[in-house]
Amino acid sequence: MKQLIFIATILLSLLSCKTDSVKDSSGSDNDGNFSPDESYLKDRDLLDKLQQDAFNYMWNYAHPVSGLALERNTGKDTPVTTGGSGFGIAAIVVGAERGWITREQAVQRLTKIVSFLKDKTERNRLHGAFPHWLNGETGKTIAFSPKDNGADIVETSFLIEGLLIARAYFMGNGAEEQLRRDITGIWNDVDWNWFTKGENDGLYWHWSPDYGFDMNMKIQGFNECMVTYVLAVSSPTHPITRRAYNYWTSGEGYTDRVYNGYPIQASMFYTGPLFFVHYSFIGLDPKQMSDDYVTRGYWVRNVTQTLINRAYCLETAPKENRYSQVYWGLTASDIQGGYTASAPDNDHATVAPTAALSSMPYTPQYSMQVLWNIYNNYRNKMWGLYGPYDAFSLRYDWFANSYLAIDQLPIPCMIENYRSGLLWKLFMGDGDVQKGLAVAGIRPPVFKTGFPEVVVTLEAAHGKYVEDAYDIRRYPDNGLYMIPYYVEQSGKAVFTITNRDGVIVRTMDERADTGRNMLTFPQFVRSGDDVCTLTMTVGGKEYKLPIRLH
Repeated sequence: MKQLIFIATILLSLLSCKTDSVKDSSGSDNDGNFSPDESYLKDRDLLDKLQQDAFNYMWNYAHPVSGLALERNTGKDTPVTTGGSGFGIAAIVVGAERGWITREQAVQRLTKIVSFLKDKTERNRLHGAFPHWLNGETGKTIAFSPKDNGADIVETSFLIEGLLIARAYFMGNGAEEQLRRDITGIWNDVDWNWFTKGENDGLYWHWSPDYGFDMNMKIQGFNECMVTYVLAVSSPTHPITRRAYNYWTSGEGYTDRVYNGYPIQASMFYTGPLFFVHYSFIGLDPKQMSDDYVTRGYWVRNVTQTLINRAYCLETAPKENRYSQVYWGLTASDIQGGYTASAPDNDHATVAPTAALSSMPYTPQYSMQVLWNIYNNYRNKMWGLYGPYDAFSLRYDWFANSYLAIDQLPIPCMIENYRSGLLWKLFMGDGDVQKGLAVAGIRPPVFKTGFPEVVVTLEAAHGKYVEDAYDIRRYPDNGLYMIPYYVEQSGKAVFTITNRDGVIVRTMDERADTGRNMLTFPQFVRSGDDVCTLTMTVGGKEYKLPIRLH
């Protein structure tokens, strides 16, 4: 059935293109008989392999007793990780949807995981929360640091994120109904308000039965913890107040800044590692989120952080680090001799594949460049049973042979959000989450007519930054170019594409609805480095966007 729907979607898309007026362009046939190539199918096949290989870290390498994700691939005595298991639970949903496992297998595995969490862990003495690390056989807490031997509300939130995604996906009767009931019980038992320490002014990361709140680490944005606060205000049983939520947005991490020419809202110094825009956004859909501080929306904010991370690598980092268009991406990972949260202000000349690959929704062209480079040029050193290894450094000729749950398991999830939006739809459709977002003042952005979701790549030239182009790659599941646009009032929108000589090479008429729309069109010229101009005409006004078609 899914294949029939997919084929029907492609046929409808191609039929709709027959009303387009196609004019001569360099690289196309004068008679308009240019035929799109099938190179996008190679992207699709490689994404299929990457997603399934990374998913298998959760499916084939999970702890045999609990089913939870091992923190890294160093043996079955390794602790299981609470947050990584949340990502793995979401990955199991992806696996069921993609057909790598049956629905029944997924429910059986998730039932095992949820039963272990419910009955074997020490959550009842941790106010319903979970520690950072667990013993995968006994459920006992494993200390992450001397005083961090109790609850970790951030890791708990990543776990709950995955569980709520699973609850929304498995809506059948019988075993699925019992699974939903058990997940709801775990969700309802988390006392989020306890982690405000009675102050009603923000959340504290840790609490221990032995040391209380001695870790004294208060959570303030912007970082990976946005879903922690969203879930805390969403709880149907132990929610925090809007006043407590406001602490999240009250610090310097919610400052407007500019790096490598890109203005960004809600940013710490040099934006931080890229896992900031992955972990919380496995479930949270940034396209549906804005607030009083991020007025352009969290989608634009996250795309911009990714572009800054890339621009730092290409323009600002020491040349000895050997970063390039096919080798970039700084985030938390193993490095030679240890582990660190790599970022533009903490650069160890080491690229973690998950940085670019889990950013696939934000920068598909640039992320695919990294993926193909790893697969074509470093596969023998950098690709194993569960996909790309954790990190590598060309400067130091160092290649990891490790997998980390928190790096590997976001990959299949974020790529699925790029391809289908599945996990975003499931999580954002949850009634509790919807109520929490409203309490937090998070709402869909309201845009004026134009291309407000698009962030044009900048380039350094003569001591300043200028617009280059919006690099777009054909969508791997239908071969079409897809560009989001907005109109304030429904009606006719006319699109023209002109080449670098100013010659119109394509014209498209659209009936646009009020709000967000998607312009789609097939390949009509050979891909190249030339910048074209896409012009949208609505109500007599023109809106222009420089584009480069790949």
